[in-house]
Amino acid sequence: MTVGFLNAKVPFGSVMSFLISSPLLNPIIVAMLAATVGVQNAAIYFAFSFTLSVIFGYILQKFGFAKHVKSVKVSGGAHSVNNGIDTRKALSISKKAKLSLKAGWDSLVPILPYLFIGVTVGAAIYGYLPKGETIAKYAGDGNFFAVPIASVVGIPLYIRAETAIPIAMSLISKGVGMGTAIALIIGGAGMAIPEMTMLAKIFKRKLLLSFIGVIFLVAVITGYAFNIIM
Repeated sequence: MTVGFLNAKVPFGSVMSFLISSPLLNPIIVAMLAATVGVQNAAIYFAFSFTLSVIFGYILQKFGFAKHVKSVKVSGGAHSVNNGIDTRKALSISKKAKLSLKAGWDSLVPILPYLFIGVTVGAAIYGYLPKGETIAKYAGDGNFFAVPIASVVGIPLYIRAETAIPIAMSLISKGVGMGTAIALIIGGAGMAIPEMTMLAKIFKRKLLLSFIGVIFLVAVITGYAFNIIM
């Protein structure tokens, strides 16, 4: 989709804002945060992630990073056929409902293993990680460096959003600061290794490193903001 936007001459800043915000504002992340830490905290997370995505997208465009995009082309048709049905043709309401339910189920099934992994790891953390002064000393609100460290530590820990949220919530229950947990989620979601590997095929090194730096800053700024607000 990013390559398609670039080939369609969508403004570079808009493309970068989309690229920054799309993993961070994943509906699953926002919904699970609302369910676990409350709608207000989820709204704060959304507001910071959205605002910073727009700001950094504008900054990257302003400083001319568009020239560091590789020449990549994609090809595709004007329409598609889904399960033997030409999407150009009108469908009945019952057929649309059937296809929607099937699509929803097909989307749910693949994420269930990751959700169970996250719950399992979270349960292990909850049951075996020591609670109290030890965790608070190294990852609590009082440790200034906990937020930037969590932003980096989250990268290899991130599998999917469904995995990251239960792990983060279990860490919070053990005394990890809210801002630290949020930074871990943002760092992992925004700088996931598979995504960085794909972006390396689209971006030149300078833009890729700058993008990683932007995600790191978003994680750190949002994490510190949560610690201040909370």
